[in-house]
Amino acid sequence: MKYRELGKTGMMISEISLGSWQTLGQAVDSKSSRECVAAALDAGINFFDTADVYGFGDAERLLGECLRDVPREKYRIGTKCFFPMSDDPADRGLSRQHVFRSVERSLRNLGVGPIDLFQCHRFDPSVPLVETVEALNDLVRQGKILHWGVSRWTAGQLREASTIARSLGFVGPSAAQEPYNLMKPDAEGAIFEACRELAMSVLAYSPLAQGVLTGKYRVGREPPPGSRAADPDARKTMWNFETKSLERAQRLEKQAREFGYDLKHLALAWCLRYGEVASVIIGASSPEQVRDNVKASGMILPTELFEEIRRGERTTA
Repeated sequence: MKYRELGKTGMMISEISLGSWQTLGQAVDSKSSRECVAAALDAGINFFDTADVYGFGDAERLLGECLRDVPREKYRIGTKCFFPMSDDPADRGLSRQHVFRSVERSLRNLGVGPIDLFQCHRFDPSVPLVETVEALNDLVRQGKILHWGVSRWTAGQLREASTIARSLGFVGPSAAQEPYNLMKPDAEGAIFEACRELAMSVLAYSPLAQGVLTGKYRVGREPPPGSRAADPDARKTMWNFETKSLERAQRLEKQAREFGYDLKHLALAWCLRYGEVASVIIGASSPEQVRDNVKASGMILPTELFEEIRRGERTTA
């Protein structure tokens, strides 16, 4: 496993990290979840990403249980807040009250502290940004969180938050979590540029395009039993499960094989080819998937393969 620095924090995290959306006690049973976490640790993964809203605390609690007997210096935890956690109208968003409440709740759920990376799950236009930045800075000073970041903010919002932090002598954001994969490379534009400018890192989630870039889904075939797409409700959340995307994935798989690579490894290594990306966040339903995916860490893909991919896209455009 290779490691990269998160922003300019000095915190080194694994190039491959384990997330808990759709996993860790939700779509995956707790026994398999524990096996996935154990396999991740054995493979050198030291960053685990979750959120308060995943299972309304269940994912955090299970992750904390999985890590309970692991020396604290062996892992880093990232969690998030923003989405409603109850019917209480104050139990949502990025107000000072809710950010403080969320951190305390996540610390209880996880059973470990401090939180290495606390992330604003979305931008909250209803709260003055200075209030959110100040609240996060206070939590850093209190030792409850070490660093903070964001998820799905615009480049302009990243710059504004960083400007506020610098002007007041506060701790600024160090990471931006974004969907980033061969199917959705949008982050390479404004987000990458802002992160370079602000000394932040990108945490790429859905690097396998919700399983489409594993090659397990085929045009005209039913999804494999037990897969995300086999569940009609889960399929509604898959933004790449359409004929055009599946056809593209099959082309990419053929190109990868011609160069001796597995499609999954190509997809993960493709995300890691830029230094702006500190880690790619994978999901897993079995320890075998974890062990297979970590093979992409440190993989250097040949220039010829990228050129072949570009040629293929131009041909079918």
